[in-house]
Amino acid sequence: MSNIIALNVPPRRQRLSERADTLIDLFATQRRIQDDVFWLKENAELLSILECTGTRVSEAALAPHFGFYEGLSDRLQFFPQYYRFLLSIGLDLEDLGMAGGQMEALCQRVARQGLPDAELSDLQRAEARRLLTRRGVQCSTVDTGLDARLRAFIGRSDTFALPNKKAAYELTHIVFYLSEYGRCDPHLDDRALRSLEYAGILAHLDQNIDLLAEVCVALHQSGQTPDPIWIDAVRRASSDFSIVTEAEGAAGDDYHEYLVSTWAVRALGFDDTSLAIPVGRATFRQNTYGAGALRGVSAALFAAAKTRSNDWAHMCDYVFSMLDEDAAAVLEATVASTAHFEAFFEVFARA
Repeated sequence: MSNIIALNVPPRRQRLSERADTLIDLFATQRRIQDDVFWLKENAELLSILECTGTRVSEAALAPHFGFYEGLSDRLQFFPQYYRFLLSIGLDLEDLGMAGGQMEALCQRVARQGLPDAELSDLQRAEARRLLTRRGVQCSTVDTGLDARLRAFIGRSDTFALPNKKAAYELTHIVFYLSEYGRCDPHLDDRALRSLEYAGILAHLDQNIDLLAEVCVALHQSGQTPDPIWIDAVRRASSDFSIVTEAEGAAGDDYHEYLVSTWAVRALGFDDTSLAIPVGRATFRQNTYGAGALRGVSAALFAAAKTRSNDWAHMCDYVFSMLDEDAAAVLEATVASTAHFEAFFEVFARA
């Protein structure tokens, strides 16, 4: 299989700045109400991507968030459990151009109240540290051993050679935080880069484009170039959405896949996301989901029982013989996309 897959990219139908302005209004006013925690999640994700990609938005485009921004202090007082969402939204709004300048004081309040003390997860502590340091605020609860523990986690490559979506997403987000979303070199060692490679292999096998897009961004932020097969898979997915107006709510749509895949193609230097965003309530639907091979490969290996080997050269003919045509094509492309498939398979086979 060729490493380059031809794309039929649709023509651009909406300028990037216009698309960003419409997305801000859509997520701020049309999909959910502000009292819904999922409103916080969706808007934090959108604004973070717009901010870290340097997207220019008009002052008028931020107007739907003005009342929320003005009320951030009261919200933070009443909903301290959501401090990371609230800080993220407020910081991104200011950095995108909203006037006000209150976020340094709110970051100082969060540190003074020790809200990161409530975190049991190093990942959440890393996010809290990243948010606070955006306004030069240090938090004593973020201990000096945090980086060492984060790097130990992402450096254990075997973790990411087995299906574990939670661990894989934690891996990509740790890289985002260490790299300040691509603003500095995260200084990943070979083990951490191998972890990203393994996570990408599994994501491509599973045709989980959401995760594959995050892996591609994390590799790019680490100074690496994702394989063309992975890039093409993400580009094709980013161009294969229907964005339609709907009268009812947006629960269960594919908004996250849309945001992350378009983030990845922009970060990698492309702009294939020409789909116009309609005015009003809209939902995101990925039109086609590629047939994955992960389930079939796993089933074949489990069925092999005592004859299972961790030697890919020994097992490859058997595994391919157990797959249907679509799954076999995905496996073939995955093997072609990496120089580390044999090393990955030694762990994945669990022999």
